[in-house]
Amino acid sequence: MIKNIFDKNVSEEIINRINKLTPQTQPVWGKMNVAQMLAHCCVTYEFIYDTKHKAPGPFQRFLQKAFIKNIVVNEKPYKKNSPTGKAFITVDQKNFDIEKARLIDFIKRTTEKGKEHFEGKESLSFGKLTSQEWNNMFYKHLDHHLSQFGV
Repeated sequence: MIKNIFDKNVSEEIINRINKLTPQTQPVWGKMNVAQMLAHCCVTYEFIYDTKHKAPGPFQRFLQKAFIKNIVVNEKPYKKNSPTGKAFITVDQKNFDIEKARLIDFIKRTTEKGKEHFEGKESLSFGKLTSQEWNNMFYKHLDHHLSQFGV
């Protein structure tokens, strides 16, 4: 079972793992450097808290709900080198300290809002999700990429 990211102890555990990263931390697999990975992980939260990403059109949303949603919100861990959604592709150079601080802030904000806030909350890509689906999406994405960097 996936850990509950809305539990303060679990979110602190994730933040402690993030704090073990340095700008020199190398990936175990994949193409991103550590700053790019942190920025990539922020995208999930940008869809919720920022307006920089627009909602997909009806056809794209249908495809995402039909073919991607279950992969993203189920409890099965992501495979190494899984395909990356267009909005999540991070190739430009990022500032490690800025991206680290942004990600930690997003995690803290999400934990403070709590499980109840996310119950039935609309996802731009997948429609209404249960708090468990939000949890799975948040936790397994963070765990996947922190494991990618050996923390």
